[in-house]
Amino acid sequence: MDWVISDELSLTVGTVVGWVSAGAMIIGGVIPYIPQYRQIRKTQDAEGFSLLVCLALLVANTLRIMFWFGRHFEYPLLIQSIIMNVTMFIMIHLCVRVRNRNQLMQARQRIFTDFDIKYFWNWNDFQSYIDCMLVFTIATSILMYVFIDKIIFVELMGFLAVFTEAMLGTPQLVKNFKSKSTEGMSVSMVIMWTCGDIFKTLYFLLREAPIQFWICGSVQVAVDVLILLQVYIYRGNTEPQRDRAHRGD
Repeated sequence: MDWVISDELSLTVGTVVGWVSAGAMIIGGVIPYIPQYRQIRKTQDAEGFSLLVCLALLVANTLRIMFWFGRHFEYPLLIQSIIMNVTMFIMIHLCVRVRNRNQLMQARQRIFTDFDIKYFWNWNDFQSYIDCMLVFTIATSILMYVFIDKIIFVELMGFLAVFTEAMLGTPQLVKNFKSKSTEGMSVSMVIMWTCGDIFKTLYFLLREAPIQFWICGSVQVAVDVLILLQVYIYRGNTEPQRDRAHRGD
């Protein structure tokens, strides 16, 4: 009788842990962007945050959603991708609004339909970012529909999804390196990135997710650690390099 109760208790605990882990996967990826969002709103300065991070996540999660149609992985990962895309559009909307407000001189409007590669993902209106991702989503949807029976194509789609996400911190890494400063970047965001990516990679391993997921998760953790090293190395540089250059320092 005791072993029956013990088995039921173990099953209940396992179920609870599973639900908690799934919930953490769904909302855990969004949480790191809360301090960055609040910092941009408070300072009304979006220069320290790279919008290419948003591009990487939008592309990665759109590809992951397409990958799900070819190979059904766990629903929490699918829901996470949808929520993350919504979050990235919220971040973009804030950054575009702040940057337009901070323009000293009214420059020519740069929009997606100009098809000027020089200003790609650096447009003046929020609608352009939506239009760009809409075109990308339609194109990938058509490809997945045509090649959904080709296992190589489906697996390649999954790899591109997680590899792009693994590289999401790279634009921020490069931006910090060029300016020799992490001013304007939320350190809390990067710490949460690191903790979340470690948890996510372990989740992939334990839940036996497709191999692309946990390999690229490991790469993502490595990039996070490099950004944290930049925080330490550039800790004395509290002013972006471009501002020092304007003063002739």
